Amino acid sequence: MDQIDVKEAWKNLMGKGVNHYTKNVVLKGTTLYVELSSAVLREELSHGKSKIVTMINEELRRDVVKDVVLR
Repeated sequence: MDQIDVKEAWKNLMGKGVNHYTKNVVLKGTTLYVELSSAVLREELSHGKSKIVTMINEELRRDVVKDVVLR
């Protein structure tokens, strides 16, 4: 259930630009793994990992994600 919720939250929060480069979003335990096709975007998003965690947890209204790994 959380897996589907997190994918939807990512889609809603990141917008068309980021979603265009998003290949896969997988939740394993409390870690969110996001596969991106753009190295530049991956680098840019890596600076805001804690903000991404906060935004997704706020969207889901509970603490699901503790860490984000961008690949």
